Amino acid sequence: MVRKQDIKILTELLDLKDVKVISHRIHDGIGMILQTESKKSCSTCPRCGTKSHRLHQNHRYIVKDLPFGEKPVFLEINRRQFKCEECKKPFSEKLDFVSKKRTYTKRLADKTIQDVIEKDIHSVAEKGIVTTEEIERMLKDASEELSDSKPDFIKRLGIDEIALVKGKGNYCAVLIDLDTSKLITLLSGRTQEVVKKTLIEWGTEVLEQIEEVSIDLWVGYKNVVTELMPNAQVVADRFHVMSQINQELDRQRKQEKRNLEELVKKAQSSSEKAEHEKVLVGLKNSKYVLLKNESDLNEEQITKLIEVKSGSPILKEMHELKEKLRKVFNQTDNWYPGVFKLGMWLAKAKKYFPKSNNTIIRWFDEIIAYFDNGTTSGVVEGINNKLKLIKRSGYGFRNFENFRARCLLSWHFTC
Repeated sequence: MVRKQDIKILTELLDLKDVKVISHRIHDGIGMILQTESKKSCSTCPRCGTKSHRLHQNHRYIVKDLPFGEKPVFLEINRRQFKCEECKKPFSEKLDFVSKKRTYTKRLADKTIQDVIEKDIHSVAEKGIVTTEEIERMLKDASEELSDSKPDFIKRLGIDEIALVKGKGNYCAVLIDLDTSKLITLLSGRTQEVVKKTLIEWGTEVLEQIEEVSIDLWVGYKNVVTELMPNAQVVADRFHVMSQINQELDRQRKQEKRNLEELVKKAQSSSEKAEHEKVLVGLKNSKYVLLKNESDLNEEQITKLIEVKSGSPILKEMHELKEKLRKVFNQTDNWYPGVFKLGMWLAKAKKYFPKSNNTIIRWFDEIIAYFDNGTTSGVVEGINNKLKLIKRSGYGFRNFENFRARCLLSWHFTC
């Protein structure tokens, strides 16, 4: 016999507006099933807006709900069908706590999505409350509700890319609001056509508000910004500039090492061989100390750096030039002195960084633009790192859209 006091307590615990529990039963190995009923005696016709009390038929089915502790909970609900007294057509009542054609409550979907954001699909599905397929459906439903593709206002935009599959050349573009440090959207590719199509969908009103766009050193992004954003200043990301400097420095380090190995082989005396081997030992494991910011090195690393510089005058000069350029970026807050400082650096670096020198000359205006507001894609790099973490932990992502949904929800989903 079901006691009224038990039903009252269960209704309060269920905590669903305008819903009451009328009975309950527990099945071993399944969980608790609560039979529920709406407290309302009428429903509104979705076609004409008329309230109807005329019940046409009952339609009972079971949906999953949040568990009570460790015990799974299922709701046996009745989505009643009414007949409109105005247009004379039947309609199903709208239930606020469960979406149409879904086998789980909205609050279970919200909790599941939050768990996936914090963990991953695989570990959440292992709990046995919802299946992988249901989780993917939840992610898709939630992502469709996000107005991610058309921001209302954005002042500073960051454009970068992330590899979907490392080493396969499969990249997607990442668009970031630099002021809020939030992901705006993730695109299926990084070509000019793909990026341009999305930006056009934002509309001219949004695009004309954008004042700065930070990009890597790819002319494709620059062309898109120049064409679609008349009021935007293209800013070459300083970290990509320094990355190219570091790449050229590291190539020289490898070349120096190869040259020394050849000298060791060709040495005609033991003393000559020992001398070259000593320098070679100094160059081993030197990549980190050469490329990392000198101010961030510890005492042991500084000692190693001194050893490298003493063995290779070329690497010594290149490292010091690299550090000088970093100081130019860190200590210049106006484009006017930035022009002179960067020009002086280029004159000295031409011999040692020929490739980077040419790149900086081609992108001179965009690099100088950094000195006014210090706009960089540093935020973008941080977001990219989080995207990579999501990708690595994304068990169950069967296609790009599932991955995209998971990423967008990490920044925009709120229960």
